[in-house]
Amino acid sequence: MKHFAVSGAATASPVRGTRMLEKDDEVGMSEQGFKRFRRRRAPAEAAPAASGAPRQRPLDAPSSAGSIQLPAALPEPWERIRQVPFPGTAEHKTRLPLVSRFRAAPAAKSFDLLRTRLSHTLRARGWKRVAVTAPAACCGSTFSAVNLALSLARVPGSRTVLMDMNFRRPGIARAMGIEETADMAAFLSGAVQMEDQLLRPLPSLAVGLNSALDQDAAEILHSRSCSAAVDDLMLRSGADTVLFDLPPVLEHDDTAAFLPQVDGVLLISDGTSTTAAQLAACEKMLAGQTELLGVVLNRARRSDSPLN
Repeated sequence: MKHFAVSGAATASPVRGTRMLEKDDEVGMSEQGFKRFRRRRAPAEAAPAASGAPRQRPLDAPSSAGSIQLPAALPEPWERIRQVPFPGTAEHKTRLPLVSRFRAAPAAKSFDLLRTRLSHTLRARGWKRVAVTAPAACCGSTFSAVNLALSLARVPGSRTVLMDMNFRRPGIARAMGIEETADMAAFLSGAVQMEDQLLRPLPSLAVGLNSALDQDAAEILHSRSCSAAVDDLMLRSGADTVLFDLPPVLEHDDTAAFLPQVDGVLLISDGTSTTAAQLAACEKMLAGQTELLGVVLNRARRSDSPLN
């Protein structure tokens, strides 16, 4: 405590509990008297420290142990997703061509055009969740979903997520040549966090792999935990577009079970096998449940090719 000498007359009657003024203080404390006062006060102020009682450090005094170090902020969830090499050593094992590696090919240009049209539609309506499916197996839904995701991921500053929701024939890992295993059912049940489920083959692309077949796929996709997991994915990933690769519409009820979780459906048809009746059946099933964003014709025959 600092003491300051204040000039002026002393009060006639001292306040109870205060020190009586000495002779030198009767007409105001002199400078010499103030110095004696400080010397007398010094031992009393040091007494608590001598007796072992801890002295409280002023708030503005520096700590002898140094300044307090606050923990660094954790990176956002997207940055905590593990990155994997792509293309990696498993590239030669893939059975599906990734047309993004052949930018001059007509198929690559077609996917870029599809990306642009889809992005405009989604942005205009404020949508982000797109299911990619087909009327029947082997129409190329996984091929289309992977190449569309790669095309979307090339947009600067964007984030794209590709989820393998096909519990009948999961194929995204094989298509991209990623030798990793993942339990999509555990993620949809809430047992696995988004950061532990997804992988990032590209800085702007995250994929959710599926390694196990499950005959109870429809029940998994119907569950409340599935809805909560998808909502959490959308919130924490900050993705601009999420593509869900789903099994064929007309072969299982898995896709129908998952429709409440998406904003629209991209239907992939095979130019060599899909019939008009199948497309009509898909449209009828989707009507009233979600939006049909478009029908993509895969393995389309060129108009200038000779008829057989």
